[in-house]
Amino acid sequence: MRAHTKETQNGITPELALEILKEGNKRFVNNIKAHRNLLEQVNETSDGQFPFAAILSCIDSRTSAELIFDQGLGDIFSIRIAGNILNEDILGSMEFACKIAGSKLVVVLGHTKCGAIEGACNNVTMGNITALLQKIQPAIDQETQTATERDGTNKLFLRNVTKNNISITVQKIQEQSEILRTMNQAQQIKIIGGLHDIDSGQVIFFEEN
Repeated sequence: MRAHTKETQNGITPELALEILKEGNKRFVNNIKAHRNLLEQVNETSDGQFPFAAILSCIDSRTSAELIFDQGLGDIFSIRIAGNILNEDILGSMEFACKIAGSKLVVVLGHTKCGAIEGACNNVTMGNITALLQKIQPAIDQETQTATERDGTNKLFLRNVTKNNISITVQKIQEQSEILRTMNQAQQIKIIGGLHDIDSGQVIFFEEN
């Protein structure tokens, strides 16, 4: 499988970009890898890169976007931060990926058993971690189904907060970035959320976003 060129990137629609990720995740779950010569891809991308998607995921060591979507060098922009939260620098990175570099899809990828989500639910305060986890608080506040055991010991509560955090981040991207909002409205890109199941490796996309 060759690295993407400007021509192949131009031929990818937002919908096709999503299908490419879905197919890659199927291969990952079934332990099948597309044939790639990574050294060849190093050479092919030495003069430029043409990724078709930008993925915001967690720093969790089990959630490498390149691996769980079976992608190679030059295929995706991978943005990683604990709790897949959003800030100005990440927004700027997404704007670069789509407006400047031509990516067609933005994915906010959360995952089950997320330590950042659990820490936020347990009200962890520690150094700079405090400010980071506070960005997850809106997802906790939005979870109104759980009346008791609203902490990291409640697996259903954690899952609900994780899904809320994904949806809120997708919404914030469109609210806080005029560039991405305009591109999304013009159907030049697609902005969606997804949940990576740590146990199975499968990614479920929330395509209604």
